[in-house]
Amino acid sequence: MSQSRLKLAGNPVVVTGAASGIGRSLATRLDGLGSPVAITDVNEAGLKETAAGLTGKVLTKVMDVGDSDAQAAFAAEVRDWLPGPLAAVFNNAGVDVSNTVRDGDPADDKWLHDINFHGVVHGTRAFLPILVEQDAGAIVNTSSVFGLTGMPGHSAYCASKFAVRGFTDSLRQELRGTGVHAVTVHPGGIRTNIVRNARFRQDAFGVARSHEDLTKQFDRITMTTPDKAAAIIHSGVDAGKARILVGPDAYFFDALARISPTHYYSLMNAGISLYRRLASLSR
Repeated sequence: MSQSRLKLAGNPVVVTGAASGIGRSLATRLDGLGSPVAITDVNEAGLKETAAGLTGKVLTKVMDVGDSDAQAAFAAEVRDWLPGPLAAVFNNAGVDVSNTVRDGDPADDKWLHDINFHGVVHGTRAFLPILVEQDAGAIVNTSSVFGLTGMPGHSAYCASKFAVRGFTDSLRQELRGTGVHAVTVHPGGIRTNIVRNARFRQDAFGVARSHEDLTKQFDRITMTTPDKAAAIIHSGVDAGKARILVGPDAYFFDALARISPTHYYSLMNAGISLYRRLASLSR
């Protein structure tokens, strides 16, 4: 009998990008529920901090997810370490670049795509054999609301997140008839370090004069904590969802993309302008 509905709590999981943000919160949450966790990140100091806060069985690996050989070696290490069936692989690591298409640096784009997209592909291919052999579990790939809508100044990021969405949708169809599930996660604004750690060249929105300004603005408008995001993702995976929207702004972006697939940015700007006018009248 297939164990396709393996619950996350109490069963082993793999989490990339676990040095901070959603990755750390997922690892901490599932560790607290009795799950052995295998965690990885290129940030060694942050990964050690995450591991120090865990109380159960843990495997750590300092690794660049964009390195396919390293991902394959990590999967082999996890296979030997597993104390039970692997419930899920969270391909969560991600970075951002702020620049225009016209002035974009190909080196920045390559850095981002190697992590955001190829990291997901490498992680999926490395761990999928384990899941298919046990005929159970989930591949959980992190896209974004920017994988639903394109935003100025974030062409590389949007491209990578649209790619994650398409890749995971295709994988889902390939896995039909098996006990393995492919899940796409679309977080809205989460209070993580992604903007703080981004490569900032310029702000195409014209509202931030510096990287510091952009970081402060992001921190002000983010609506969801990493812990809340982890809880939503956990619940969605356990419920067998194919797509998980994280945060109220994720539902807003999803609705905009459906209502006006080519003019959502104009609608969003009109809504923001109206809100600002109403706010000024109420003062």
